[in-house]
Amino acid sequence: MAHKDYYEILEVGRGASDEDIKKAYRQLAHKYHPDKNPGNKGAEEHFKEINAAYEVLKDPDKRAQYDRFGYAETGPGYGQGAGVGIDFQDLFGDVFGDFFGTTRKRTRGQRGADLRYDIEIAFEEAAFGTEKKIKLPKTAKCKKCQGSGAKPGTSPSQCPTCNGKGQVSYQQGFFSISRPCSRCKGEGAVIKEPCAECNGMGRVNTMQSLTVKIPHGVETDTRLRLSGEGESGTHGGPPGDLYIVISVKPHPIFQRQNDDIICEVPVSFPQAALGAEIDVPTLEGNIKLNIPTGTQAGKVFRLKGKGIASLHTGQRGDQNVIIKVETPIRLTQRQKELLEEFAKISGEETNPLKKNFLEKVKGLFE
Repeated sequence: MAHKDYYEILEVGRGASDEDIKKAYRQLAHKYHPDKNPGNKGAEEHFKEINAAYEVLKDPDKRAQYDRFGYAETGPGYGQGAGVGIDFQDLFGDVFGDFFGTTRKRTRGQRGADLRYDIEIAFEEAAFGTEKKIKLPKTAKCKKCQGSGAKPGTSPSQCPTCNGKGQVSYQQGFFSISRPCSRCKGEGAVIKEPCAECNGMGRVNTMQSLTVKIPHGVETDTRLRLSGEGESGTHGGPPGDLYIVISVKPHPIFQRQNDDIICEVPVSFPQAALGAEIDVPTLEGNIKLNIPTGTQAGKVFRLKGKGIASLHTGQRGDQNVIIKVETPIRLTQRQKELLEEFAKISGEETNPLKKNFLEKVKGLFE
């Protein structure tokens, strides 16, 4: 009886890579699996063909023989629906393997979990950078047993139930199904004499002190990654990472806008009208700023390089000083008299903005 082309069955070209073949197999096997097509004999037969094709094409020697002669030795009855063995680990991997009650051997090293630590810093610390000492609760490798979980001088022994495989297999119809070993919990080894320090876990709870260097230019929600400072791994696996999440306290005077800072400075009416030299706060202390005659409310003065150093370039932004002209309140009788006299003698030349505004209003109604 003529056999279908294995490449056509897996819907790949003859030049397909091993990864392409594996990917195509997983997709098709999942699509035509009998559990997803109950009662569909055609899907079941195609499922067997898919597995037969994959058993040949995933093996370099069998694939080479198939490419040259059109067939490969695969054992009696292979590809004809008799005793087809299906490897669920190749079929669905870790995710679908767990769904069907199978699992991979878990004795390989597992990476430790990542940790998060929230820290609050002052506005000036965010601008110039700082160092913070923190205490971090975490698990670490047991120093007494070096993470093995076994009493010093002993070592874990091979599980007698699964012979160190971490899983046991049994046949169900044409499926070969594997499950985690119930005795060793999939580890492949058992500890007869556990370490007294960690009770056989290989890890202990600790409180670790760290000095965290916070660079200049950070903002609220900036995340700093400290590689290898997370939870300890298992079975020799690497530790996780520690993420420091920054929160910057608001400042009573300054506001941040990217790498620039904004500062509103109040001046009196006489200072704005006559000009003055005023003290302006910066991140590095007060400086003198000359206010010219006739300065209007909202006027912005730029102080070059007085902002925040960029986290990425190191170049400092600017400080924008916004002038707020303060209207006097609680005037004495003499002050009122002087202001009234000033108002009487003030003409259009004294208040050009008012003159321009009144002309625009007049134009609206002509």
